[in-house]
Amino acid sequence: MSDVKTKLADTIAAGKSEMNPLSVQGRFNRAKLKQVANLEIGIAFTLFIIIVVLAIFGKFFQTHDPMQGDLMKRFVKAGEQGYILGSDHLGRDLWSRAVAGLQWSMACALTANIINLFIGTTLGLIAAEKEGWPRTIIRQLTDTLQSFPFLVVAIVVVVIIGHGFVPLVLTLGLLSWVVFMRVVYAEATSIYQRDYVKAARIAGVNRFAIMFGHVLPGVRASLFVIFAFHFAGLLIAESALSFLGIGAPLGVPTWGNMLAESRQFLLKAPGMLLVPAGAIVLAVITMNLVGDGIASLSRKRGRSIDV
Repeated sequence: MSDVKTKLADTIAAGKSEMNPLSVQGRFNRAKLKQVANLEIGIAFTLFIIIVVLAIFGKFFQTHDPMQGDLMKRFVKAGEQGYILGSDHLGRDLWSRAVAGLQWSMACALTANIINLFIGTTLGLIAAEKEGWPRTIIRQLTDTLQSFPFLVVAIVVVVIIGHGFVPLVLTLGLLSWVVFMRVVYAEATSIYQRDYVKAARIAGVNRFAIMFGHVLPGVRASLFVIFAFHFAGLLIAESALSFLGIGAPLGVPTWGNMLAESRQFLLKAPGMLLVPAGAIVLAVITMNLVGDGIASLSRKRGRSIDV
C-alpha cells in the first residue's frame, strides 16, 4: 500500500513540474538557444564552403581578366555593361579582382597558419613534456616574441627581406605562432598529469609515442578552434601589409592593394573601397563563425573549449 502511495505521489509531483510555467519556459529557452546555435553553425559552414569553392575554382567565376583594364569603361556602376560589382579607375572588373584577391589572401593566410600550427604545437608539446632547460628557453622565447607589437615587427622584417608571396608567408608564419604554443602548452601540461599518460610512462612507452599518440589527440579540438580564429587574424594582417605597399607586389589583385588604390577615389567611386572592405569583413566573420561552430560541436561532444 505504501508503494502505491509513493508512486502516486511521484506521478503527481512529475505532473506539477511539467505544468510549472518556469520549467516550461526554461525548456523553451534551451530549445530556442539550441536552434539559434545550429543556425549559426549552418550559416558559418555554408559561407566557408562558398569561400573555399571561390578560392579553389576562382578562375571559373571570374567574368573578366582581373589584370586587364579598359579605359573606356572606367568607374562603371555595379550591374552595368557586364560588370557585376562595377569597375575601377583603370576599367578593371572589381568582382574578378575580388575573387583573385581571395585566392591570394587565402593561400597566404593558410600557408602561414600551417607554419604557425607546426611550430607552435611542436614547441608547446616539448615545453609541456617535462621541466628543464627546453621549457625555460621556449617560454622565454615566447615571452620575448609576444612583447613586441606583431604588425610593427612584420613591417620591419618585410621591408628588410622584400615583399612578395614567399617573404610575406615566412614573415607571418615565423612571427605569429605564440598563440598556438600557449594553448598547446597549457592543455598538454594538464594532460600529462592524467592517469592514462602516467600509466603509459610506467609501462615504458616511448616519450614521442606518448607525446603524439596520447597528448596531441587531447589538444586537437582546441587546435581546430585556434586555427580558425588565427586564420582570420592572418587575413587582416596580410591585407594590412598589402595596403601599406609592403605585402603583395604592386598591381597584383589583392584586397589590400585594392584598398590602397581606392583612397584617391573615395567620393567618385566608393565601390572601389566597399568591395575589398566587404570581402575582408565577410571572410573574417566567416572564419570567426567557423571557430565558434567548432567550439560548439566540441562542447556537445563533452570537450569544453573556452574561446
